[in-house]
Amino acid sequence: MHKIKIFLSKLLITIIITLIMLILMKSNISFKNNFYRYVYNTNFSFTKVSNLYNKYFSNIIEIPTFNEKTVFNEKISYQQKESYNEGVKLKVDNNYSIPNQESGIVVFIGTKDNYGNVIIIEQTNGIDVWYGNINNVNVKLYDYIEKGKIIGEADNYLYLVFKKDGKILNYEDYI
Repeated sequence: MHKIKIFLSKLLITIIITLIMLILMKSNISFKNNFYRYVYNTNFSFTKVSNLYNKYFSNIIEIPTFNEKTVFNEKISYQQKESYNEGVKLKVDNNYSIPNQESGIVVFIGTKDNYGNVIIIEQTNGIDVWYGNINNVNVKLYDYIEKGKIIGEADNYLYLVFKKDGKILNYEDYI
């Protein structure tokens, strides 16, 4: 019963904050413009939201978990590696199935110069991983991807870049 009271009080506070934000946006054009500028021009961190959720709500709202076996859970296998732009270029087999390295959210699917088709996954540890030269993409934008899930295929080469807070990380620490 205590958990229900805490949950309802947090829900009520959330509703009040949302209503205040809506009233401010409706009545104050400057506030509305600043809000939209922040939302649309800032790199939104899903990791921070996930951490906030776990900090404040995980002990109140219990999400059912299921016993699932990971079907495919391996590191990326490659024949050779070499530094490439901001990351690494890995020689892989033709039609190589790419496993996701850590759980996270797909924040970008598209093309990037020098990398071809790219999938960027913001991992739960806050590291953004760029997977480049991807064919047959198996994920959609904003999908939550578990570790080991096949995200696509690469032909002959796979490009990887590891970033955290906009800074490039040493790829050798992660492959």
